[in-house]
Amino acid sequence: MSSIETRDERLQQAMKLVLLAILPGLLALFWFYGWGVLINLILSVATALSVEAAVTSLRRQPLQATLTDGSAVVSATLLAIALPPYCPWWLTVTAIGSGLLLGKHLYGGVGRNPFNPAMLGFALVMVMFPQPMTHWPAHGMDLTAAFGQVFNLGTQPDAWVQATALDSLRINKSLTMDELFAGNPAFGRFGGHGVEWANLAFLAGGLFLLQRRVIGWQAPVGMLASLFVISLLCWNGSGSDSHGSPLFHLLSGATMLGAFFIVTEPVSGAKSSLARLLFGVGAGLLTYLIRTWGGYPDGVAFAVLLMNLCVPALERLAVARQAQVKP
Repeated sequence: MSSIETRDERLQQAMKLVLLAILPGLLALFWFYGWGVLINLILSVATALSVEAAVTSLRRQPLQATLTDGSAVVSATLLAIALPPYCPWWLTVTAIGSGLLLGKHLYGGVGRNPFNPAMLGFALVMVMFPQPMTHWPAHGMDLTAAFGQVFNLGTQPDAWVQATALDSLRINKSLTMDELFAGNPAFGRFGGHGVEWANLAFLAGGLFLLQRRVIGWQAPVGMLASLFVISLLCWNGSGSDSHGSPLFHLLSGATMLGAFFIVTEPVSGAKSSLARLLFGVGAGLLTYLIRTWGGYPDGVAFAVLLMNLCVPALERLAVARQAQVKP
């Protein structure tokens, strides 16, 4: 068996385990938000496979190996989870299409991308189409209404749209945390309504990946620890100028998805142990800074992309540090 075949098999096996680990969080989101989550997923995966097939055919490369390695499906799944359920169909198609083309194939395909394709696609549509990216549902819909909302089949009311917990925290600075949690349906018991349970499910999936040695511990621990520490230092209890408790930040937004499924991406992320740890620390700090003082409610995607730019410097720092400790 050639080394290329062995590498492809390892990649396929790793991608299968990642998809299996994502499943609990995906089911939690489906439970709270309904059919929009699955429609996002189907649209994203179908578009991703179509883009992969088109680019591979243009390059005259083997089609089967590209479509079955699982990397495009994982990117599409992560992006589908990150997008608001019931967002317009063209938003999902634009996000995954641009993410794969500009974040992956522009640099030569799988194994060569300097940026996380899913997060690049998310960031692009967030910047270009901010309004539909903030339309998160207050509840689920039946399948017919879900298709109508996604594909704009007639007029749909906006009554189902609500701000996320992170958005509400940013725009309601005059309210205490107790008032926010008591009077806003976007808030659950500890974090965002529904999202807190999805975060716990993604945490469980991440621990599974750690146990199977699919990912290393450095980047997730670095991200979660730095997010916890900075939110603890900036938290003043439940006052009106509070930026949210450490538990709130850990269980809101895409925290656990980012910590275990995004910052651990092996190609665009850091390689050495120290660099991975620093990558995670930087991602956690930037996530908090963007959430609290930036222009977007959740900073995970932008934090990861900024840290992707820092990978060469982090690797050089890790090499220099290793040289210093050697006798």
